[in-house]
Order: sequence, then structure tokens, then C-alpha cells
Amino acid sequence: MGWGDRPVWVRCVAAAYVIGFLEGTGWHAYSLAAGGLHAYSYAPLLIQLLFHALLLLDPLVALSIVRARPGGPLLAAPVMLADLVGNWDTEWRAVLAHPAAYLRPVGLLPITLFGIFVLLTAFPLRRALTSGGDAARGPWRRRPTVEGRQGQDLSL
Repeated sequence: MGWGDRPVWVRCVAAAYVIGFLEGTGWHAYSLAAGGLHAYSYAPLLIQLLFHALLLLDPLVALSIVRARPGGPLLAAPVMLADLVGNWDTEWRAVLAHPAAYLRPVGLLPITLFGIFVLLTAFPLRRALTSGGDAARGPWRRRPTVEGRQGQDLSL
């Protein structure tokens, strides 16, 4: 099933995943180019390793979504959750000291909003990528009939 055959909501959610994870890839590549292996020296060692690993994991998630792999959203959710935990762990004290400073359109706020979006949409997107045709449109679109015939299309 091609992307053009998928419902609009599936294409929009998938596009948001690809854009978000490729933006993350770009940021981690920039950080590595600007700061080298010590780009994340402000963070504990495990979080530094995570942030470096995201340079590989983020494009892997984007590629799996572009290829419409059902495992893509299942990979996206833990990758994004780990990214959120790492960012919040390193920024928590600063957020407590100056909370209004983090209400800007770069940094922790967009990462958090994107992370919540990914976590809320991962399972519905996976179901839509797993099933094809009418099943991807949702269970409310088709009504089963008694004799096994195709039900009436209840699309709006």
C-alpha cells in the first residue's frame, strides 16, 4: 500500500515524525560537529552516550516511517522517551530556577511537545501501518453485515 492510499491523518502524523526526527538528527550532528565528543559534557555519562546514539537512532526512526514499517512507531516511542528523560534530567534544576525561560519555541518546550505527540500517536500509527485498506481508516468507517458482505461505507 502506497502513502497516497493511506488516510490523511496517517500521512500527517508520519510526516510530523519524519520532520521531527530529522530535525533531531540535524541538531545532534551540529552538536557533534561543533563540540566533538565532548559536546554534551554538561550531562552525566549515560546521557552523553544517549545523545550521541541519537545521531544514529533518529534517522533510523525517520527511515522506518518513510518506508511505512509498522515497527517504526514502536521504535520512535522509546527513542523519544529516552530523549525526553535525558533532556529533562539535564535541564531540571535550570527549569526550577527560571521556569519562564523555558517557554520559548526552541529547546526543551518543543522537544517535550513533540515527545508527547509521539508517545500519544505511536500505537495508532502502528495499527494504521500494519493494517491496509479500509482497516487503516478506523473501525467506525465500515459496518459488518450478517452474511459476510461488505458493510455500508460510513465515511463522512
